[in-house]
Amino acid sequence: MVSVLQADRVSKSFGPIKVLDAVSLALEPGQVHAVIGENGAGKSTLMRILSGYLQPSEGQLRWEGAPVTFANALQAEQQGIVLIHQEILLAEDLTVAQNLFLGREFRRGMFVDDGAMFDSTQEILDQLGTTISPDAETRRLSLADRQFVQIARALLVPHRVVIFDEPTTVLTPVEADKLFAVILRLRNAGAAVLYISHRLSEVKAISDSVTVLRDGRHVTTAATADLQPVDMARLMVGRDMAKLYPVRPARSGGEIVLAATDISVPGYVHDAAFEVKRGEILGFGGLVGAGRTELFEGLVGLRPCRGALALNGKPVRFADARAAMRAGVVYLSEDRKGKGLLLEEALRPNLTLAALRRFQRGPFMDIAAEEEALQGAIHEFDIRVRSPDLLARQLSGGNQQKLFLAKMMLLKPQIVIADEPTRGVDIGTKEQIYKFLAGLAEKGAAVIVISSEMQELIGLCHRVLVMRGGQLAGELVGEDITEDGIVFLATGVHDRVAAERAAHPA
Repeated sequence: MVSVLQADRVSKSFGPIKVLDAVSLALEPGQVHAVIGENGAGKSTLMRILSGYLQPSEGQLRWEGAPVTFANALQAEQQGIVLIHQEILLAEDLTVAQNLFLGREFRRGMFVDDGAMFDSTQEILDQLGTTISPDAETRRLSLADRQFVQIARALLVPHRVVIFDEPTTVLTPVEADKLFAVILRLRNAGAAVLYISHRLSEVKAISDSVTVLRDGRHVTTAATADLQPVDMARLMVGRDMAKLYPVRPARSGGEIVLAATDISVPGYVHDAAFEVKRGEILGFGGLVGAGRTELFEGLVGLRPCRGALALNGKPVRFADARAAMRAGVVYLSEDRKGKGLLLEEALRPNLTLAALRRFQRGPFMDIAAEEEALQGAIHEFDIRVRSPDLLARQLSGGNQQKLFLAKMMLLKPQIVIADEPTRGVDIGTKEQIYKFLAGLAEKGAAVIVISSEMQELIGLCHRVLVMRGGQLAGELVGEDITEDGIVFLATGVHDRVAAERAAHPA
């Protein structure tokens, strides 16, 4: 059978960084092909090349065996390739029907034919098994319903290849089952389906074949029937990065510095409870959308939050992030560009903004003291700049992250929450950040690391808590902190195996 769409040794580089290296993939009509891999494995880049959003640096795409080039996503869509994004890309102020036909409205003479669009919208929504009204205002829909609207919009286009990027992130199990029924209908109608997901139980249930990527390279392609989720998890990991990580500091005393009980963040987290001790590095793992970031944004006052929080044994509640910082609790956001730094400002005000009181002399700022602090930070954190007068946006990603760290360390915190601390930085900067976090713990700070990088959690942490679906799925300690252990808890493999054993005891 001739593949409908094929990637033939496709590579993609961004500057000197190769994120996809000679990857081949063939999509067959009437088949569901899954692509799995850790964050950063190259899945999204491959997906964007196949759907025309990116062009390959090397290699060739083929359509029904013939070489093809897509200048943009519109050309790919015209060929019959549609992409359903993980992010919700809808106009909130429009109705469902208006979103579905935005830019391709039905017309009757000079006027938009709202009735025809309403009827067509109702038809596709019925096929998806939803009860969404075509005239509902999109902003009033749940995230799950918005995802179905996005799927409906994509499927209105004549399609031969349908690419789903993490489609069940915001769906409940019941809603996910509706989506799977849609995917099976697409497959049975002869479409080729590419399904990208971290959820291995879903991949096992819905796909016919699986391709595994690791570090931008093709690991294997196999029939799904020949793989169990445990096998997939082992294929996803396997790189040895142990030399990147410092020796874990010995935990001193075991004094609990922060305890959280029955924490709920509406819409994201339910009844979470944990504690972290002085001198400990506590990791939080889980898939995108598991609720890790929202949990800590709630704890430090960035989101509404319910539950009990104790700092050094005393009840506390932070009204906002500044109150948390005053108490010695700092949160380093995963979005350093949007929430951590002022990109259009110079390095000095970026560094001292969170600790302005230290540099105030009456009604004035002590510029000399700020300059001295900046020089100290540049030296201590190895912030590589050709001039201290640069704007923050002129630094590399790694140096921006080190500036962000230096900024928060001016507060001399007792608890440091680092959310994706090495996202988008080079290998050398990663090693520096790891040593710095370990050094904080060695000096007695409590360090919490939220990371999608399993090896990062394994290499740094004394304990790892794994979240799934807004709840804590389990804890791993010491030698039990492994790739398999994290993936199993994050994807629910343990629960499934336990259920099977209970149903079929030996």
